[in-house]
Amino acid sequence: MSDLLGRLQALFDGLSGRERILVGAVGVLLAVAIVMFGIIMPALDSAQAARSRLENAEQEYLAAKQLRTRYDEIHGRLAAVEGRIRGGPKGEIFTTLEDLAKKSAVKVDSMEPRTSPASEEYRETKVQVALRSVTLAQVVNYLHRIESAPQLLSVKSLRFRTRQDKPELLDVTFTVSSFEPVS
Repeated sequence: MSDLLGRLQALFDGLSGRERILVGAVGVLLAVAIVMFGIIMPALDSAQAARSRLENAEQEYLAAKQLRTRYDEIHGRLAAVEGRIRGGPKGEIFTTLEDLAKKSAVKVDSMEPRTSPASEEYRETKVQVALRSVTLAQVVNYLHRIESAPQLLSVKSLRFRTRQDKPELLDVTFTVSSFEPVS
C-alpha cells in the first residue's frame, strides 16, 4: 500500500502547477461526490421514508380512533337495546299489537306469524300485520305507538297501497319483530 502511495506521490510531484490544481479539483469533486451520494443522499432518503411512515402511522391512528369511537357508539346502542329487551315487559306480540291498534283507532285486518332465524341469545317473533282502508294519520299514529311501546317492537318492512275505490285511504302491510332473551 505504501508503495502505491509512493508512486502516486511521485506522479503528483512530476506534474506542473496547473496540472496539480486540476488533479486537486478532480480529487475534491470526487470526495464531494462520495460524501453526497454515499452519506447525504441516503440520509435524506431515510428521513423522507421516516416522514412517510410517520404520516401513514398518523392516518392509521386517526382511522383506528374513528373506528373505536364508532364501535363505542354502536356498543352503547346495542347495550341500550339489550337492556330494553331484558328489562322490558314480556307479553304476547299479538295482544300488544291489538291493544296498540285500538288506541290508534285502527282495525287490524289480519296478523300472521312469520318465521325468523334462530339466535343463541334472543328469540325473535315476527308478525305480518295488514290494515285495510286506513288514513295516513292512523297509520302514522299506530306505527309511532309500536316504535315507542314499552315492549321492544321493531317495524321491519312497510308497504303502502292506495285504494282504487277511495284514494284517500290506504291498504298497509308491515312486519313487526319482538325480541325476548333465550333463558
